[in-house]
Amino acid sequence: MTQTSEAAAPVEAPEPARPSRIHRAWFVAAVTFVTIIGAAAFRSLPGLLIDPLHQEFGWSRGTIGAAVSVNLALYGLTAPFAAALMDRFGIRRVVAVALTVIAIGAGLTVWMTAAWQLLLCWGLLVGLGSGSMALAFAATVTNRWFTTRRGLVTGILTAGSASGQLIFLPLLSWMVERHDWRPAAVTVALAALAVVPFVWLLLRDHPADVGLKPYGATEFVPKPAPVTGAARRTVGVLLSAVRTGPFWLLAGTFAICGASTNGLVQTHFVPAAHDHGLPVTTAASLLAVIGVFDVVGTIASGWFTDRFEARRLLAVYYALRGLSLLFLPMLLGPAIHPPMIFFIVFYGLDWVATVPPTLALCREHFGDDSAIVFGWVLASHQIGAALVAYLGGVARDVFGTYDMVWYVSGALCAAAALMALVIRRRPAALALAPAV
Repeated sequence: MTQTSEAAAPVEAPEPARPSRIHRAWFVAAVTFVTIIGAAAFRSLPGLLIDPLHQEFGWSRGTIGAAVSVNLALYGLTAPFAAALMDRFGIRRVVAVALTVIAIGAGLTVWMTAAWQLLLCWGLLVGLGSGSMALAFAATVTNRWFTTRRGLVTGILTAGSASGQLIFLPLLSWMVERHDWRPAAVTVALAALAVVPFVWLLLRDHPADVGLKPYGATEFVPKPAPVTGAARRTVGVLLSAVRTGPFWLLAGTFAICGASTNGLVQTHFVPAAHDHGLPVTTAASLLAVIGVFDVVGTIASGWFTDRFEARRLLAVYYALRGLSLLFLPMLLGPAIHPPMIFFIVFYGLDWVATVPPTLALCREHFGDDSAIVFGWVLASHQIGAALVAYLGGVARDVFGTYDMVWYVSGALCAAAALMALVIRRRPAALALAPAV
């Protein structure tokens, strides 16, 4: 009788057998990671287009920077609305449409003949599509599928953008230098389209869709009903968040983050290095190496965020980034030397290490609305990036050098470090911290 009871136990309570398997949440995270990699291809291209478009069409660097600026701004401003649309229509539909829009925008650039067409294709279409797949996408997936290891998963998904840069940047720079910029634009369009089937077939909107609990959850979580009025909810969450001090501090620090990464280094590092005699392909390869160490730094930051106070991590990250940018003008030259390699490694580890602690602070202060709030915080990130993408090009046109932009960005990072320390922790979050 005892043996019979023991044999029957697994039938009555199959739950203990599940922990030995890989939870479906990790497969969803893997698909999300691949999706972000595919979408990241276009993120590698703008910095490579500045000189070729300037030479072919005679457009000023400020004009080209304006198109990149529109792209970066829409990348951020679309994100909070996309997070709400995912609550309304599901993750799969929103992401599949976004990838298609990116492909259309990138593909149409090969026929452009006027600057306004660059603004329309690369600025508007690619900006809207990429904004719908911004880090708010990663935040939505993390919030729905995970209750533990959120910091680590956020770091891994954020690293997907850097991985895409790592994969595509050397290839795209080689195409631009050897075969013109148009094949590179077509490659970006095809990369975005190639990911659409994976999203549609493999991605799932919620654990309840496949009868599972979120990873780390002790109870089954029903799938919430679709939330109507996405735009109204998005604006309502913003109006509520702007009444709090943490929102403005997070938005301010993240604006500086965008200014000192996407707006500055990703857009202007290659042309700045080329100004000092470094070949474009070599400069692009250095930017790709930043992507290698960004993967390591971002995943490590996610691990740290699960264990240490997020605001102190942010302060350290911004302080170190600002210090490195102040030294960069002295390191640029016609050849690669050890101090430049040290900068690439150091800066790469810090590139988007700020994302996991910033998202953790959004969860801490804004709860269920954290994905949408993070979307608005990301909007500030991209507005900062857009301003520097444009002003960096203007500064190069006016002064003939990027030096002033590096110094100002370094000083802004120091200010961001101080702002991060001002953010206060909620007592309730302190009580929950050991359980994470």
